[in-house]
Amino acid sequence: MLRRSFVLGCAAAAALLLGSVQPSTAADRFITVASTTSTEDSGLFKSILPKFTEKTGIAVRVVAKGTGQAIDIAKRGDADVLFVHHKPSEDKFVAEGFSTVRKPVMYNDFVIVGPKADPAKVGGSKDVSAALKSIAAAKAPFVSRGDDSGTHKSEQALWKTAGVDPTTGDGWYRAIGQGMGATLNTAAAVNGYAMTDRATWLSFKNRGDLDILVEGDKRLFNQYGVMLVNPAKFSHVKAADGQAFVDWLVSAEGQQAIADYKINGNSLFFPNANEPGA
Repeated sequence: MLRRSFVLGCAAAAALLLGSVQPSTAADRFITVASTTSTEDSGLFKSILPKFTEKTGIAVRVVAKGTGQAIDIAKRGDADVLFVHHKPSEDKFVAEGFSTVRKPVMYNDFVIVGPKADPAKVGGSKDVSAALKSIAAAKAPFVSRGDDSGTHKSEQALWKTAGVDPTTGDGWYRAIGQGMGATLNTAAAVNGYAMTDRATWLSFKNRGDLDILVEGDKRLFNQYGVMLVNPAKFSHVKAADGQAFVDWLVSAEGQQAIADYKINGNSLFFPNANEPGA
């Protein structure tokens, strides 16, 4: 009788243990998206990703880095989807076989922010090259991300177009190797200039004495693209679910979700998936 009681007790304990182990659920179905910091820091993903998950049952785990780092993550096969904003790098990613197609998703623009006192006298300019030349001539503090992000890459191209190498200056140019939030914080602390995407600026709280001083130049246009990481190169890529996310972003529903995201009535991103050549 004692032995029977012992066996029954063990069986009951085993049943309780097994009952505590839950089977896989829909919550375990997820994709990893390597993306730029602006899509995360602006609050866009917080707004749109729940809508995608509700529709498909696919959760999205975001690894938010500067564009260069996000591309490196995708090139290692550590993401299912790449969603960034530097078209030359995106085209190269496809050309090298890490994806088979790049799709445009949305755009916004870059702006030059700086102290309201504006020692370089660039306020109101729509000529970004002239503004950068004036900042360099004034040796006014300019804080750069310096992190190989899409913003940093675009900023470097603009300095080159302006015919200025800011790294040969007298310390007025400061590349801090950090994200957009840290760059804006530093610029606010030193009353310096910086280039930022408008979405991050609109969502940024610690502006100090900074204001938008240069905007509207077509060279400040900022396009975003999305790519499924090539499953032929990395067999573990979740191709079907990753493609579902890509397709949703460029669908009418996804594009509307992007358009609907605003802060204080201001649109942060403008969908343009159907624009040829975007």
